[in-house]
This record gives sequence, structure tokens and C-alpha cells, in this order.
Amino acid sequence: MLFSINRRQLGAALLMLGAIAVAGKSQAGTLEDVKKKGVVVIGIQGDNPPWGYVDSSGKQDGIDADMGRAFAEYLGVKAEFVPLAVANRIPALTTGRVDILFATMAMLPERAKAVQYSKPYVANEITLVAAQATPISSNADMGKYVIGVPRSSTQDTQVTNSAPAGTEIRRFDDDAATIQALLSGQVQAVGANSFYPQRLNAAKPEFGFEPKLHFTALYNGACTRLGEKEWNETANKFIDQIKSNGKLAGFYAKWMKAPVPTFPDSVPGVPFTVQ
Repeated sequence: MLFSINRRQLGAALLMLGAIAVAGKSQAGTLEDVKKKGVVVIGIQGDNPPWGYVDSSGKQDGIDADMGRAFAEYLGVKAEFVPLAVANRIPALTTGRVDILFATMAMLPERAKAVQYSKPYVANEITLVAAQATPISSNADMGKYVIGVPRSSTQDTQVTNSAPAGTEIRRFDDDAATIQALLSGQVQAVGANSFYPQRLNAAKPEFGFEPKLHFTALYNGACTRLGEKEWNETANKFIDQIKSNGKLAGFYAKWMKAPVPTFPDSVPGVPFTVQ
């Protein structure tokens, strides 16, 4: 009996040590650690042009990729990108898999409880998009169709809150899968960001995909972990610098085909600095 008890105790101790070891590996480093290592690990969307995607040569590209590389240059280190699905972005940051997110992170109060936002660096419009022939002119009309959204995204929130009770909403892993669902006829409309119509019409121009309903205009920020003041201050100083030296304007001209918008000084429920 004594031997049996000790075996159980030993097993429990080994499990605890294993958990501690895993937790230790997942702990992200300080800025000083990153600079010593010479690499900053950046979470980014993997297939959502022009925000973040992998090009034909296997290179991470898009405005968030350019932001990430510029941030690494600002730190004096190399950028290492980790492509993430929409629902995996915050967990990847909070568990220490990545050091920072430049990942189309719309500023939302509920997200601000889990991550620390920087100042905004890009704007995004959230709409409902469908083919020109699909008659949708009000929220009530959504109830007649199957609507697709990326799971846990801003589009998911906006469609869920706006659609009438009983609307069939299908949730997909990311933007690319949501777009493909509309192209293949799995859904008749999708919760979209600013660039869905461009991507949809490039694939099937004969449908004339267009925004049907406007939900909200949002701003994206870089995200660091809650309470990590040095990371947050560094991200904000970097964003201030690229706004003032014209680098952000260059990114906007390249990817958004538009001038840099006027960003708000505050967003309700979303602090830009560690409180």
C-alpha cells in the first residue's frame, strides 16, 4: 500500500513538473530578451490580403507584414512571423507563442480585457457583402439567407448582433474560408472587411459582389500582453514614428490605395496605454 501511494505521489509530482516546464517554455521574453536573441516573433493573419498573407514565393506580405518588419527594424532585430487564424490570435499572444500581434486586431472593449492595444495604425470598415442580385437592404433581410463569418471575428460579432433571431450563421476558421464559402454557394452573404469585395470580384466578377449593409468603422492596433508597459510604450513610440516620418503613408499607398485617415485619440473601452 505504501508503495502504491508513493507511486501516485510521484506521478502527480512529475505531472506538476511537466506543467511547470511547459509554462516556462510558453513565457515570452522581455524586450531586452528579444534584443539579445535578435528576433521578435510576430503574430499575423495567414491568408487575408491585403492585411496579412503568404505570397507565391512563400513570403509573408500585406500591410501587417510591412508593419511587422518595420517594427523589427525599429527594435534592431529580425522579424519572425507566425501565421494565425482569427480565433487563435489572442491565445497565441497570451500564452507567449508570439511577442506581439500585427494581425488585423480591431479595437473592441471585450478584447481589451485580454490584450493591451497600441494606438491605432489602420482603419477598417465592417459590412455585409453579397452578390448584386441578392436583395438585402435591411437587417431583417438577413434572416432569409445563410450568412458566413470568420469565427470570433468582428464580422461574427456584428452579424450575430444585427441579424434577426433564427438566422442561420455559419462560422469558418478564417477570412479565406469565409470568402470561399460565398464563392462556392455555401452561404449567400458574408460579414466582411473593407477588402472582401475586391477579392470576391477578382474571383467571380460576373456576380458583382457589393456591400449591402454597413455595420461599423473600426480601427486596428498592435497588441501586447496586459500589464507589459515596456512593450506597449515601445509599440506606441514606433507607431508615432512611422506616422511622422511618412512610412505609414507609404504602407497605406501601397496596400490601401488611400491616404492615411485621421485616427481617434481614444476608443471607448479600449485604452491605448497600460493603465
